[in-house]
Amino acid sequence: MVEKKNLQTRTSKKNYNLIDDFYSNILKHVTINSKGAIQLKKSDVKKILEEVYRNASKEAVKGNRVRFPILGILTMKQVPARKAGKQKNPFTGEIVEVPARPASRKPKWSFPKSLKEFFADKKNWK
Repeated sequence: MVEKKNLQTRTSKKNYNLIDDFYSNILKHVTINSKGAIQLKKSDVKKILEEVYRNASKEAVKGNRVRFPILGILTMKQVPARKAGKQKNPFTGEIVEVPARPASRKPKWSFPKSLKEFFADKKNWK
């Protein structure tokens, strides 16, 4: 019985999918004319993209990984608190006062290997 309950909680959590969100928003804004052609305004596309990125950011803030196809992954990074004190400046050797910093959360972006290799290849620099 316990295993079944754990399985239900694992499968009930829905992961955010950027493509599905984008697709559902397009379906909300698209219209079909009398000839059966699909019409979508540029302003609607802009609104859709802004809403999808806003939703993706909200999911990342919740702690979920958000995958942007081809571009990378957006996650949240926990930054631990830091006490105030003195530290040595590595460039000058001077001792400086370091202020305290509270714990915080920051966005973290990681690029896929394929994109890093594309930028590293000098053939693509022109």
